Amino acid sequence: MVLDSSQGCPMTKRAIIPPELRAAAEQSKMSPAIVSGEHVFLTGATGGDAHGRMPDDPEAQFRNAFRKIGLVLEAAGLTFQSVVEMTTYHVGLREHFELFDAIRLEHVCEPYPAWTAVEVACLRREGAIVEICIIASTDPDG
Repeated sequence: MVLDSSQGCPMTKRAIIPPELRAAAEQSKMSPAIVSGEHVFLTGATGGDAHGRMPDDPEAQFRNAFRKIGLVLEAAGLTFQSVVEMTTYHVGLREHFELFDAIRLEHVCEPYPAWTAVEVACLRREGAIVEICIIASTDPDG
């Protein structure tokens, strides 16, 4: 076990922070992803654009969220094929489910990851209508 001398925290995990997300990660004091064992746990991704603006268009939000997930997976040396579990939180799930699902299927293929879609009243980020949480495997066989 390695100790982080600045915080005194036990370090049994490793942060993944793509350069494109470094400023946001530092500002919010979180890691875009954590590698622990043979899994990578991604922080929930909402649909804000590269400048931090939340578009009104659902399609733009969905594509932005998947783009950010792709950046994190790539920084971890993984792809969407490494995703084993996905939980999505939606404001207005029924209004945009078909569009979201079509975009989701542009990124994942068989064997599809486990997926739970949950409707919520709101998300922390104002204007966000989706937040996507991912767990990926670092095991090339699983």
